[in-house]
Amino acid sequence: MAKRVCMGNEAIALGAARAGVSVVSGYPGTPSTEIIETLLNEKIPEIQVQWSTNEKTAMEVAAGAAYAGARSMVTMKQVGLNVAADPLMSLSYVGIEGGMVVVVADDPGPWSSQTEQDTRHFAKFANLPVFDPSSPEEAYQMVSSAFDLSEEFKLPVFLRPTTRVCHASSTVDLENDLGPRLAAGFEKKPDWIIFPALSYRKHGELEQKQKLISDKLSTLPFNRILKGGRKGIAVSGISYLYAMEVIKEFDLDLTVFKVGTPYPLPLRLAQEFLSFVDQVMVVEELDPVLEEQLLLVSAGKNEIFGKMTGDMPYNGEYSFESIKNTLLKFAGVESTEPAMAGIPKLPVRPPVLCAGCPHRASFYAAKTAAKNFQKTVYCGDIGCYTLGNAAPLNTVDTCLCMGAGITIAQGIKLAENGAKCIAFIGDSTFFHTGIPGVINAVYQNTDITIAVLDNHTTAMTGGQPHPGTGRTAMGLPAKPLDIEKILRACGVEHISTVDPFKYEDTVDAFRSAMEHSGPSAVIAKAPCIALIKLPKSVRRVNEACIGCLKCIKQLGCPAMSVGKDGKVLINESICTDCSLCVTVCPVGAIKRVDRNV
Repeated sequence: MAKRVCMGNEAIALGAARAGVSVVSGYPGTPSTEIIETLLNEKIPEIQVQWSTNEKTAMEVAAGAAYAGARSMVTMKQVGLNVAADPLMSLSYVGIEGGMVVVVADDPGPWSSQTEQDTRHFAKFANLPVFDPSSPEEAYQMVSSAFDLSEEFKLPVFLRPTTRVCHASSTVDLENDLGPRLAAGFEKKPDWIIFPALSYRKHGELEQKQKLISDKLSTLPFNRILKGGRKGIAVSGISYLYAMEVIKEFDLDLTVFKVGTPYPLPLRLAQEFLSFVDQVMVVEELDPVLEEQLLLVSAGKNEIFGKMTGDMPYNGEYSFESIKNTLLKFAGVESTEPAMAGIPKLPVRPPVLCAGCPHRASFYAAKTAAKNFQKTVYCGDIGCYTLGNAAPLNTVDTCLCMGAGITIAQGIKLAENGAKCIAFIGDSTFFHTGIPGVINAVYQNTDITIAVLDNHTTAMTGGQPHPGTGRTAMGLPAKPLDIEKILRACGVEHISTVDPFKYEDTVDAFRSAMEHSGPSAVIAKAPCIALIKLPKSVRRVNEACIGCLKCIKQLGCPAMSVGKDGKVLINESICTDCSLCVTVCPVGAIKRVDRNV
C-alpha cells in the first residue's frame, strides 16, 4: 500500500483504475474535468479514455461498454447530466452487465455553473443508488464499492462528489490494483431492446430492488452511527468533515449519523439512529434529500430540523463557520469566541477575457458592425466567451445552457422581426449541441447570424481536444472535422472565415452576414492564447498618448491600465501583441517594441 497526496478528482480516477475500469468517457466540465485528465496522464494501456462530443454521447459509450461486460465510467458536471438524462432513465430499466459508475460533480456555490442542481434528485428519479463522498480518500474507496454494487444489481451507480471534494487534496492510501477486468463480450438477448412490455416488467423489478439495495447500503462502512447524546445530526458529503470538526472543537455531545449513500437511504441504520435520538439536525448541501427521507422514516416520532425548518440554508457551499453556529445553537452551547473584526475584505476580482484572447476581437468587430443596424441582440453560450457580457464589450445579452444561443436567437427573431440576432458559440460547444440549432435555423429559414468562435480547443476547462482539433484525448491523430464544411452541409450558404485580429476584414464579414437574409455564419478562427507562445514583441504606449482612454473603455483588455499621469500603460508581461488596441487608438500612440526592452 502506497500513500499519495491526491486531489479528489485524482483519487476518483485512481480508484477506478484500481477497480479495473476499461472504458472511461466524459465531457469536460468544472469541477469534474481532472478525473479524465488524471487517467490520461497515468497512461494505463488497459484503459480506453475519450472526451466525447457531449454528455449524452459519453453516457451511451459507457453503457455500450458495460453491455459487453466491461467496467465503465462516465464523468460530467451536474448540468451535463441534463444532457445525458435520456439514456440514463432508460438504462435504469434496461440495466447493464459490467459495472458502470456515473460520476457527476455537483457545484454548490455555484462556483462555475449555471445552477446549484442536486444530482441526488436524478438518482431518486431514476431509482439508482448514489454515493456521496466526504473526502478524496473516501471518494477513492467508494469507487470500488460503486462498481461492486453496480455489478451485483446490474444497474448504473452514481458517484456524486461536490466541488470541495473534487478539488480538495488529502493523503490517500492507494491499495493494490484488483487487476484488469476482461469483458466477456456482448451477449445478444431481447432485454437489451427497450420495448413498452419490457419497460413495464423492468420498472416493477427496479422498484423491488430498492429495498435490497437499501439493505446492502446499510452494511457499507460509508454509513455509520457515532453514538453520543439524545440530540443527533444526520450529515452527508463534505459537510461531515466540517461537522466533526465543530463537534471535536467544542466537545458537543451529539450522536452522528454519517450517510455516504443518501439514496436509497440505508434504512436499517436510519431506523436505528432515529430510535436513539429525540431531535435531529440534518446537514447536507443543496436540497433536503436526506431530510425528506428521514421525515418519512420518522413519521413524526422525532423532531427533525434542517432546510425545511429554516435552520440550514438551501443555497451555497457549507463551511466550518456556517455549520458551527447552527450546531452550537442546536446543542444548547453558547459560543465564547470573540467576534472577528477588522479583517479586510478581499478585493473583488471579476472574471475577464485573457489579454490577447481572440474572442475580445470578435466581439468588438461584431459590435462595430452592428452599429449599422437599429437593434442587435447578442445571444451567448457556455464557455470563456460568456465573459463578453461584461463592460465594456457588453456583447452577451442571453446565456442559458450549452448550445442554446443559436436557438434562443431564433426565438427572439421570430418574436421581434426587426431585431438583428447574433448567436455566439465556441468550437467545442458547436460540436457539443450547436449543430441541431443550425439545422433548425436553415430548415425554418430564420434570419440570424451564427458566430462560431473557433479557438481550437475547449478553453474554459483547461484546453481539452474536440472533434475539430485533429487529436483524441489519448493523443492519437484524428480526422479534424471542418466547421465551415459542416455549416454548408447543414444548408448555411453565406459563410465567412476570418482571423478576428484582422479587424477591418472581421467587421466587413459581420456586416455582410447581418445584411444577408436568412441564416448566415462568421467563423472567427484564431488559437486560444493559452495554446501559443508569447511573441518576441509587445505593444507600448508612447508620448503621443492623449489620455482619452478609448482603448481601455472599448476593449477592457487586462494588460491595459491607467498610469499616474492619466495616460495608458501596457503590462508587457502579459501583452500578446494582438494589436487590437492599435485599431482603437485615435492618435497612433501604441507601437510595437521588442519584449523585455
